Amino acid sequence: EVQLVESGGGLVQPGGSLRLSCAASGFTFSFYAMSWVRQAPGKGLEWVAGIMPGGGSTTYADSVKGRFTISRDNAKVALQMNSLKPEDTAVYYCNAKTVVLSMGRFHEYDHWGQGTQVTVSS
Repeated sequence: EVQLVESGGGLVQPGGSLRLSCAASGFTFSFYAMSWVRQAPGKGLEWVAGIMPGGGSTTYADSVKGRFTISRDNAKVALQMNSLKPEDTAVYYCNAKTVVLSMGRFHEYDHWGQGTQVTVSS
């Protein structure tokens, strides 16, 4: 059974830090690009950060660049969040995605965690 389990969310004051973690199981973690995606209250999904299967390439949304750092190791992906702002308040989801060429066709595999709440407020 594929599972992505997020942890580490909570309430933090503006300027503070949190570290989110996502534990993956049930699939070949090293084959998947991993991302963090968030959803603020009343808004749509916003991609936050991504890391390639080898871990050597990372990308960030402009809104978090320089403040957030994504990393991966041993079937876990983490998001270190520093200098948090009230606008970072959201449910944060872990996402795993890969594309496989099989029988002459591309197949996309896309897995999601249940989310963890991050609230930035004084």
